[in-house]
Amino acid sequence: MGWEIAYLGVGANLGDRAATIAQAVQLLGESPDVEVLAVSELRETDPVGLEDQPRFLNGAVALRTSLAPRELLDLLLEVERLLGRTREGPRFGPRTIDLDLLVYEDIELDEPGLTVPHPRLHERRFALEPLAEVAPGLAIPGRGSVEQALAGLVVSAEGTVETGRAKTEAGTDAGSARSPSATGATEDTASRRFAAERADRNLGGDH
Repeated sequence: MGWEIAYLGVGANLGDRAATIAQAVQLLGESPDVEVLAVSELRETDPVGLEDQPRFLNGAVALRTSLAPRELLDLLLEVERLLGRTREGPRFGPRTIDLDLLVYEDIELDEPGLTVPHPRLHERRFALEPLAEVAPGLAIPGRGSVEQALAGLVVSAEGTVETGRAKTEAGTDAGSARSPSATGATEDTASRRFAAERADRNLGGDH
């Protein structure tokens, strides 16, 4: 297949959150099948589902890719693993890194382990706001524009979001939507390990 546009949600609430997100973006960009186009501002958000845990940093990434949706998901899972993400513990629990495939062109998929667009995207302000920053006017297949999805979120009289993470605010860890080179320094050791494992597994190669 040719090169397509996809959008990711990125998040972390353990360790040096901004550095880990920057490292994830760099690792994705090192794949010959991925070109990172833009990274949103990172936002401090409250946890959803399991409230007794640290606050998150959340953002969005726009990219071009020659990978099909399932192949891109496999790459996201591999980057998560390299950065210490495990699937142990409670659902919605703390995590070193979280990479979600939000939108892939105008494709709609519902397969085991993969639903595109992300099935809860329209409920999550912490995902929609940075997505609107990197892709204003983006059409979410089956849901209208990203701005329409944001407008549909219910806000209480106290100003807190009833669906999605409450009381989002701009974080100070990063600037506004920017090129990937502005995401900060990353660790060379993880990059080298990622490159070696990609070679071993033929990640990003012929599919």
